Formats: sequence, structure tokens, C-alpha cells
Amino acid sequence: MEIFINDFFFGYYPYIAVIVLIVGSAIRYDRDQYTWKADSSQLLRKKDMRWGSNLFHIGIIAVLAGHFVGLLTPEWLYHYVMTAATKQMIAMVVGGVFGVVCLVGMLLLIRRRLFDPRIRATSKFSDILVLLLIFAQLLLGLMTIFVSASHLDGSSMIRLANWAQYIVTFRSGAADFVLNEHIIFKLHIVFGLTLLVLFPFSRLVHIASGISAPIRYIMRKGYQIVRKRG
Repeated sequence: MEIFINDFFFGYYPYIAVIVLIVGSAIRYDRDQYTWKADSSQLLRKKDMRWGSNLFHIGIIAVLAGHFVGLLTPEWLYHYVMTAATKQMIAMVVGGVFGVVCLVGMLLLIRRRLFDPRIRATSKFSDILVLLLIFAQLLLGLMTIFVSASHLDGSSMIRLANWAQYIVTFRSGAADFVLNEHIIFKLHIVFGLTLLVLFPFSRLVHIASGISAPIRYIMRKGYQIVRKRG
């Protein structure tokens, strides 16, 4: 049973999550474009919004970029400049710093969302669910630092990177790399994939607009016509 659960969550669930993300997002964009937005509550009350939002976004962008580079950089490539142990230490320090930055912003946003009567009254169930899931995911990520501190040789980082690289290159046997990893690492992966599943059904879709809008602007076919007032 343990092997079956491991194979499902770390061999099949990643592809299920990505398929749900792509298909669900396409259907939502086609059917409900007016709901494709962040649903910002800044107009209702600005308290904690500036600090909370800025700290959260700075932290989460840095953390995600670190995950992307750390997991998908081939081992042979970074060995030209550092060892696996050095790479793990950098990930722990940099990830810890930006993780704490993100945590402070997240706590401000949670307090605002849950305990401000005006904001709470306009919040949907999905808003609160996603916020709490991201919070749990962030805590799990910070907890992995303490787990990693017990073995600084970089071996876990290598296995987790191999898992990610096997998944994105559609190679079999990816789940085997995480079979014996600490439960904190496993939960961190599962929570991250679950957020991908929830992506099309929540305000998380605004992330896609934030990425695609500058590209669409640069690739526009004509110039924008602006008339003078007069």
C-alpha cells in the first residue's frame, strides 16, 4: 500500500495536476473571462495590504524561482561551480530568508482576510481555502530547512531534483526517488501539486495574466492610439 500511495502521488498526481490546471484554465477563460481576475479587496480597506502584499509577493517569487532553478538544474551542470552540499546550504539560507519574508506578508494578509469584517464578508470559500493552503505550504517549506539541517551532504536535494527532472521529461521511475524521503518533503510536494489543481477554480488564475500581459503587450500588432484632450 505504501508503494502504491507513493507511486500515485509522486508518479501520477503531478501529471493529473498539470492536466487539470491546463484544461480547467482553458475552460474557465473561454466560459467566464469576467471572473479571470485577482478580486483585489484593496478598495475595501488598505490596512495591511501594502506591506502584506508586497512582502508576500517578493518572498513567494524568490522562493518559486529558487525551486525552479534548484530542482531543474542538472547535477552535472552546477558541479562546475559548487558541490551538492554547497547548493543545499545556499538553498537553506536563501530559501529561509525569503520564506520568512513571505511568511510575514502571509500573516498580515491572513489577519486582514479572516478578521476584518468587511473583507471577510466579501471573501469566497475558495479565497480562504487557497490562502490557508499556501500558508500551510509555506510552513512545510520552512520546516524542510530543519530536516535538511540533519544531513548537509546534499543527498536529499539530489534525489528531489532527480524526481522533478524525471517528471518534466516524462521518464518512468520518478516516484522511486522520494520513496524514502522525509514526510515533510512529501507533504510539501503534495500540497504544491494540490495548489496546481485548485489554480483554475480560484483567484490564482491572475498569476497567468501577470505573466502573459507583458508578452501580449510587446507582441501587439499595432500601436495604441491616444488622442489629445481638447
